[in-house]
Amino acid sequence: MVFVEAFYALVVICVVLFLYTRTALPSVEDRNFQAFQRTYLVVYLLGAAGDWMQGPHVYALYQSYGMSTHQIEQLFVAGFGSSMVFGTVVGSFADKIGRRTNCILYGILYSLACVTKHFANFWILMVGRLLGGVATSILFSAFDSWLVCEHNARGFDRDLLGSMFSLATLGNSVVAISAGIMAQVFADRFGFVAPFDVSATLLIIMCIIAVFTWTENYGDSSVNLGQSLVNAMKAIKQDRKILCLGLIQSLFEGAMYTFVLEWTPALTPPTTLPTGEAPKETIPHGWIFADFMVAVMIGSSLFKILCKFSTPESFMRPVFFIAALSLSVPIFMPEQQAPIFLGFLTFEVCVGMFWPALSTLKGKYVPEETRATVYNCFRIPLNMIVISILLQNLGMSLIFKCCSGFLLVACLAQQWVYSLSVSSPKTVVALSPDQEANGLQNKQPLIEDI
Repeated sequence: MVFVEAFYALVVICVVLFLYTRTALPSVEDRNFQAFQRTYLVVYLLGAAGDWMQGPHVYALYQSYGMSTHQIEQLFVAGFGSSMVFGTVVGSFADKIGRRTNCILYGILYSLACVTKHFANFWILMVGRLLGGVATSILFSAFDSWLVCEHNARGFDRDLLGSMFSLATLGNSVVAISAGIMAQVFADRFGFVAPFDVSATLLIIMCIIAVFTWTENYGDSSVNLGQSLVNAMKAIKQDRKILCLGLIQSLFEGAMYTFVLEWTPALTPPTTLPTGEAPKETIPHGWIFADFMVAVMIGSSLFKILCKFSTPESFMRPVFFIAALSLSVPIFMPEQQAPIFLGFLTFEVCVGMFWPALSTLKGKYVPEETRATVYNCFRIPLNMIVISILLQNLGMSLIFKCCSGFLLVACLAQQWVYSLSVSSPKTVVALSPDQEANGLQNKQPLIEDI
């Protein structure tokens, strides 16, 4: 089967590229940076594993509780809505109460969301989706904010930040595949709720490790939340590079989350069945998911290689254009499984490059004092895009036209970022007032120190 053969071919390519990055590219000899890298990745990947463990069986769990399709759609929309409204506020607390504290709050909220999965009650499950939406906003803002701030405060080379994000993306893909397998094993043996219990356990372990190995850092803790939001909006308005990055994130991730909802019907070949008979599953979802994750890993290695010859501001322009072309395949070649699958793999490679590139650019241009708040503001239009598409009964061709259009606009925004970076490059990220006052006096031990 093509999906299985593709997996082994992708693994070979991934291993070759990974070994190349380890041998042909300069290695980091700074033991302090290596220890710092491990300290961040252990906590971050545990948090990501807690998220991935829940994904494969959410829909199946709701179905097992007798929820209708409409109720399940309401629960999913509530999650994105919660992330857009409540998540933006709670996630923005990171700049004031501390990024480490917010990451720990992520673990607590997501663990509580897992507890709600034990109840076959729509409203209790709704509470869980609301908690999960808030937690998701924290996952995609506070962890990056903590890393960038701590990296700069410890005085590490700025070029190493991209390498860190690339490794985090690669590790996230490995965790995704492992979590998917583990979730399936526990679900088969103990039922659909079991993966959520494992997720809660991983999140609690993450919180404990973060308490003992991460130091706290802040944005500007002297201002209240309202002022922090005002400052974040001013930063977005005054610096067009930040505005473009927010637009790029919203459009690319909007296309990506929509793709997640549409790749199954796009790859499922049409079948003629007797009237009233439900269509049978004809594609191996597990293998295809593994293919996608390995493609993401390939993208993360390509990002690391390209950074040695160019800058993300420059090489991400063709990446977004290629991503737009890859999602246009179902438009021009509908029901053609092989070319559509190849296009989707290409898109996932672009996703693997997008994550470390966007994180690197945000770390470079977003001001430290409002970093987490700005990151969460970026997610407002993103969630609006996903909710709008979820609430519409659009045809597959129109949906992929929208996705390709989003990516083409993102390509234009990236060209704008490149032009602005050439005309007014920014190479220094100022420390927040709290960092300037405290320096590194509150530094906590790294993992290998305890």
